[in-house]
Amino acid sequence: MPFRICKTFEIESGHLLSKHPAKCRFPHGHSRTVEVVLAADRLDANDMVCDFQTVKAALGAFLETWDHALCLNTADPHFAFYRQTYGDRIIPFEQTDPTSEAMAKAIFEELKRQLGLAAGNTAGRQALPPGVRIERVRVSETSTTWAEYFT
Repeated sequence: MPFRICKTFEIESGHLLSKHPAKCRFPHGHSRTVEVVLAADRLDANDMVCDFQTVKAALGAFLETWDHALCLNTADPHFAFYRQTYGDRIIPFEQTDPTSEAMAKAIFEELKRQLGLAAGNTAGRQALPPGVRIERVRVSETSTTWAEYFT
């Protein structure tokens, strides 16, 4: 029977959905909750799936770049203006509207990349125990809506 853990992050971010037919096509913001669920069939030597600090170290800096930033489709006709005006506070989504679904996938992929780097890393932070897998990433846009990505 597998074990699961969940690490939750909170960020404030904005987006606009250029393909949306209604109000969401205008810039607006959300208090987002990001939930990351990891699973393993066995616990490590410390009786954990993995240390929560490992998850925080793997994803914290990435999500910090999204905090108080505007996520934007690179195909948006105003992308260049926003990028020139606000610099790195504009988070590009390549040819994709930054929906909660797209955000969940982007966070999943970054976590997968970062945890892959952590797997052999014993210096500076706890190594990722063997057999740990990402089960899902859930992004809540409001208190009543969320999207998730899993493989």
